[in-house]
Amino acid sequence: MKALFDPASYQIRAGKTLDISHLDPDGESAAGIKKEDAKEETKKLVSKLDGLQERLFAEHVHKVLIVLQAMDTGGKDGVIRRIFEGVNPSGVRVAHFRQPSQDEIDHGFLWRAYEQIPATGEIVIFNRSHYEGVLVERVHNIVPEPVWKKRYQEIIEFERLLSEQGVTILKFYLHIDSDEQKKRIEERLADPTKEWKFSEDDLQERKLWGEYLKAYEEALTQTSTEYSPWFAVPSNHRWLRDLIVSSAVVTMLEGLNMKYPKLPETLRDSKIPSLK
Repeated sequence: MKALFDPASYQIRAGKTLDISHLDPDGESAAGIKKEDAKEETKKLVSKLDGLQERLFAEHVHKVLIVLQAMDTGGKDGVIRRIFEGVNPSGVRVAHFRQPSQDEIDHGFLWRAYEQIPATGEIVIFNRSHYEGVLVERVHNIVPEPVWKKRYQEIIEFERLLSEQGVTILKFYLHIDSDEQKKRIEERLADPTKEWKFSEDDLQERKLWGEYLKAYEEALTQTSTEYSPWFAVPSNHRWLRDLIVSSAVVTMLEGLNMKYPKLPETLRDSKIPSLK
C-alpha cells in the first residue's frame, strides 16, 4: 500500500506531454487497495494536516496555495470538506471562482486570482481558479485562440512570481469519466438536499465533454512546473481521491520543515498572577 500513498506518482512532470486518454479515473492501483484501509489512512493524514497547518500559522514564514480544477461534479467541494474539515479556519481560506464580473473582466483574467493569494502563514484553496481563462473561455470561444494560447505563458510567469514571493503551490486536476459524471448528476436530481446544485447549464456543459478534455490536456501539459506542479488525481472513487490529495498536501507541508516559534528567554520564567 505504501506506493499508493506516494503522491509523486500522480504528478505531471514539467516538460512531459499529458495524454488524458491514458489516465485511469478509477486509479491504476485501486484494484489492489482496500477501501477501508484507504479511508483509515486518510483519517490519519487529515489529523496530521491539522497539526501541520497550526505550525504553518504559528511559524508565520510560509504561504500555501492549493488549486482544485475538475469537470462538473468532479469533487472539488468534497475534497475541501473531507480533507480540510479539521483545520483551524483562522488559517485556511477558500476562494471560489465563479463567472467573472465585468470589473474582473476589465482588469484582466489574472487580476481576481492575485487578489486572493495567501498571506504569510495562510493556506488558500482555489475552488476553480485563474485556469478558467484557458478552459471555459477557450471551450466557449469567449476569447479567440491567439488570446488563450498566450495565457499559458502568462500563467507560468504569474505562478513563478508567487513562488518567488514565498508561495508554495500545489495544483490538483480531479479526473472522472463521463459515466461517473452522469451518475453523480443523477444522484443530485434524486436527492432533495442536493437538487439545488443542478442547473440546465450542467447538461449544456456535458455536451462539451470532449472539448474540455482537450483544454485540460493542453493546460496541464503547458503549465506543470517544478515550482507549481499539477497532480492528475483519479477521482471516480472518492476514497482514493481523498487519499492521494491529502497525501500530497501533507508531504508538501512536511517538506517545509516548519517549527513552532521559541518563547523569548525573557518570558520563559513568567509568573502568572492569581486573580483571587
